[in-house]
Amino acid sequence: MTVTLRPLDVQHFPGWLERSRVEYAKDLVALGQTPEDAHRHAGETMARSFPSGTPTPGHAVFDVVDDAGVTVGYLWIGPDMSDDAGAWWIWDIVIDADKRGRGLGRMAMLLGEEYARTQGAHTLGLSVFGFNTGARGLYESLGYETTSVKMRKKLG
Repeated sequence: MTVTLRPLDVQHFPGWLERSRVEYAKDLVALGQTPEDAHRHAGETMARSFPSGTPTPGHAVFDVVDDAGVTVGYLWIGPDMSDDAGAWWIWDIVIDADKRGRGLGRMAMLLGEEYARTQGAHTLGLSVFGFNTGARGLYESLGYETTSVKMRKKLG
């Protein structure tokens, strides 16, 4: 099975934006935030990233599509927040839960890397939640190196 990256149709952007916000809030809840705080934080983050409700210039959102033409996830990629125009970032990547374990995420990441190269990127970074061991293993197997680690202990 192979995948392709298909630019997200602008008319589907509001639905993608909501899905991405919900996915992010779910991860924040898994980190220990209350559902209310997680949804507020995720909403504020998406509003900062997409103030006009459309893709930010230089950023690209793709549907990840399998060889049968079925959308199996999405990838959001673009420049990072630094002054280095060649430093890019995977802002979000999700493969649908029922499609994971088939190499689709790996293929999407490799296509994302190639896309970033064509846009002048010389580095590609990403963040991954510590609890997401599957994704961490994938990224390490693709050559991504840990550049920082945040740690927390609950006191009770």
